[in-house]
Amino acid sequence: MSDDRVSTRNVWPYYSASNVQAAAEKKADSSLGKDDFLRILVTQLQNQDPMQPLQDKDFIAQMAQFSSVEQLVNMSDQLTMLRQNLGMASSMIGKDVQWYEYADTGDMIAMSGKVDSILIKDKVQYARVGEKDIKLDDIVSIADQGGEASNG
Repeated sequence: MSDDRVSTRNVWPYYSASNVQAAAEKKADSSLGKDDFLRILVTQLQNQDPMQPLQDKDFIAQMAQFSSVEQLVNMSDQLTMLRQNLGMASSMIGKDVQWYEYADTGDMIAMSGKVDSILIKDKVQYARVGEKDIKLDDIVSIADQGGEASNG
């Protein structure tokens, strides 16, 4: 019976005591990042030869490189977040979910169904249940088919 439940360890892994200890023991990153690149650029500007200052085109090229480095870092972070979120949400496929919708009278009605797929629209994740797309934030419980629900 406990195998039917959705493990909270999969949904909230960062609260695990072992994960907190592992994060504290992480080694310092020795690779150069965007902050290091900016420090090098500022140092170069401070120590340039006054008789031969940095040309405009050189400065613009270095600023363009800095912008590229920053955007690549941002893209990498976003892809990592998307992969993690989509990976966790995909575990809902095939499970029964419950959510609430407002009726025309203003009453809340409990709805339920089986998740067919996970999709992203306008940077928001949805669970497709039949013909409906339900925001993951609106889902109140998840259960294996015929199993006990895990309240969200």
